[in-house]
Order: sequence, then structure tokens, then C-alpha cells
Amino acid sequence: MGRLFGTDGVRGIANSELTPELAFKLGKASGYVLGKKNEKERPVFIIGKDTRISGDMLEDAISAGLMATGVNVIKVGVLPTPAIAHLVREYGADAGIIISASHNSFEYSGIKFFGCEGFKLDDDFEDQVETILLRDIDVNSHITGERIGKCLDADDEAELRYAGFLESTIDTAVRDTKIVVDCANGAASKVAKTVFDNLGVELILINSNPNGLNINEKCGSTHPEQLQKEVVEQGAAMGFAYDGDGDRVIAVDEKGRIVDGDKIMCICADMMIARNELPEKCVTATEMSNAGFFKHMKEKECTVDVTQVGDRYVLEKMLETGCMLGGEQSGHVIFLNHATTGDGILTSLQFMQAVKLSGKTASQLSDEIKIYPQVLKNARVREENKGNFTKDAEIMNRIEEIRNELGESGKVFVRPSGTESLVRVMIEGEDTEVITGYAQELTRLITKRFS
Repeated sequence: MGRLFGTDGVRGIANSELTPELAFKLGKASGYVLGKKNEKERPVFIIGKDTRISGDMLEDAISAGLMATGVNVIKVGVLPTPAIAHLVREYGADAGIIISASHNSFEYSGIKFFGCEGFKLDDDFEDQVETILLRDIDVNSHITGERIGKCLDADDEAELRYAGFLESTIDTAVRDTKIVVDCANGAASKVAKTVFDNLGVELILINSNPNGLNINEKCGSTHPEQLQKEVVEQGAAMGFAYDGDGDRVIAVDEKGRIVDGDKIMCICADMMIARNELPEKCVTATEMSNAGFFKHMKEKECTVDVTQVGDRYVLEKMLETGCMLGGEQSGHVIFLNHATTGDGILTSLQFMQAVKLSGKTASQLSDEIKIYPQVLKNARVREENKGNFTKDAEIMNRIEEIRNELGESGKVFVRPSGTESLVRVMIEGEDTEVITGYAQELTRLITKRFS
């Protein structure tokens, strides 16, 4: 067994890599580690899940592990990842767990942990849990009788509490705004309707009928083509596409054009600056962000803190600096004045508010930000080889040659995926045909070496 925790929890194919046996052990180990830190006799964990068919199986398995160490469990059912981060604080729980594999297809699943303050648990927690599992340490003291944990009844208003929180994050009327929302047949399918209906939005929902197998299937934030078409056909003001666990969003303007995370951050930063909601005029982004994003921020006299790819690293930097807005091109956007993690619905509301306050259309705001062409290609490799390209002299030399050929007008970024057996190749430059050729070349080379 190798390292369990990736950049975003424990993930794998459900019942093959992420088995109920592993989930049970994760429950025991996490209950033991967090239980040691808590003076309460009876720690409480909240557990939520997305719409995958494997969710029930893994939920029951990890719950059993937790209860075996004396932890009480509250199951809140199908809710987005950011809902669990919010409800941990709302209920005063000791920790939260979301069972989801985000944008991955239905056969995958994952387990992600939040602490009592709603932030993802840190490396120290992950290291302690991994040590217990990898060394096969039995932390179960075989408690009996009244000390065994139990499953508490979930508050029927868990979803409504979360929806009410989301509605409270904007103070601008959006009633009668016509929007299309693609829920990816995932965790946001029900609560998104509740929120937008309560706000009086003219809502058209697509891909909001999960059956356990259709989550992220040619829909959602990684496949926004259907949303783009629907926005234009319906004459909507804008559209939003979430991923399976609802923590990211890709927007679409009224012309059916993509507004990615970089543009969303620019538009929302402009609004926050105007409303004095962005202390020190600073945002946090990753090294994948487009040159056009940095140019726009500079024109607004707004500084940018840059981190490595991953919303956890964005959040870490934001907490360090006190920055209120940060995110990724992929649509993970964090409004730290409202939430402790990326939230697709919350970001949609902030974007709608920004458009309303500007007096312009979504396309007019989007056109104010010049984005340079980028090409992203994936090289499929064996899982154990994801990071080995950095040790290959030919690959690294070619990456450096391409950087020199592109000069200051381009960027080459190659990294292992945190969630899949892929190496991601992103190249940015002025000529789409040229950078596409470079990306294809590097992808072929990496696949040939490490597949």
C-alpha cells in the first residue's frame, strides 16, 4: 500500500481501490486521531456524500469504523462538499467527511475530511492516519456497551440551513434573472434549485436527475458544451456548470461563451474592490492562471499571490496573508469572507451579483479581460510513474527548449494530476496552432516513456 492521501483526500475506484474495508479502517483511524485531540467524551462527525452508487456502501463502512472508536455520526445525506464544511461549524461538530470523487466518473469515489472550523484537515492529520493504516496498527480498543458510538438523527433542516447561508451571501436583487444551471447529476442537484427558487431567479435546470451512474457524464464543469447551447437557445442571461461535488463552477455568458475561473475571479475582484471588500487589493491564484488574468489584476492595481496548483494550497496562502479572494482556473473559487472552501453555488451568486451591480452583460464584463490562448493535454501514464517525468533528461530538456522558443509571450506547465493517472501538459502562447503542436509533442513523449 502506497501513500493514501492525494492532494484532495483518499480516492480510487470504489470497491476495488477504495474498498469498504479501507473506509472502515479510515473511520477507525480518523476517529482515534481526532478523538485524542478532543476533550469531549463523545466526538461527533458529520458525513455527507454525492450521488454515486457507491456512496451508501462507503458511508456505512466509514460510519462503522468511527462508531467502533466511540464517535457519534450524523449522516446528512446528499449535499455538496462545501455544505459539509459549513455544517461542521453550524452543528458544532468535531469533524466532517464528504464521500465524493469530485469531477471523476461514477466508478470512482473519495473520502475527504474537514476539521471543526470547516477547513480541510492538515498534513499532520493525514500523516497520523496514514501511519496507523500503513503499519496496520489496531487503534480499536474494543470498547463495549454504552461507549460504542451511535448514528444520530440528522436535522431535517440541514439542506435548508445550507441554502439559507448561501442566500445570505448576496445583498443584490437577482429576481427574474434568467439562468441555466448544469448540476452534473451530482450533489448540487437539489440544493441549487432550492437556493435559486428562493431568490426568485428564472431557473432552467439541466442534468439534475442523478441515478447513481450519470454523475459528470458528458456534463458539468468539465463538459459545459450542453450548457453553452442551452443558454443561447433559452435566451438566458448566463449559465453555470458545477462538478459532481459542487465545489467548483464554470460560467457561460449570454452568448454561450465560457467564463472560466480566472475570469470569474477578475469580475468578482472588480466588484469587491468597488465595495471595499478586498483588503490590501490582493487575490490568490495558481501558477496555471492565464497571463491575461495577471494583466487584468495589474491594471486594477491588485497584487496576486501565486501558489502551486490545488485549492488547498490557495487556501493555505489566503489564511497566511488574510486575502479574501482566491482560486483556480478550473473554477475552484474561495470567498474567505463567506466560506472556508470553494463553493460552486456561492460563486455563482457572487458572479450574478457582480453582473447586476455593473449594469453590463456577462459578455461585456468577460470581454474586458483578454485571455491568451492555452492548450491543455493529458498524458496517460501508470500511477506510480506520474512524477517520474521530472527525472527524464530528454523530457526536461525539451520543456526548457519550448519555453525558450515561446519567450516571454508563453508559458509551459507540466504537472502530475492529483486525482488521476495522468500528467497534465499546459502551454500558453499567442499562436494556438503552435502551442497545440508543442502540447501534443510533450504528451506523446511522456506517454511513450511512462505508460
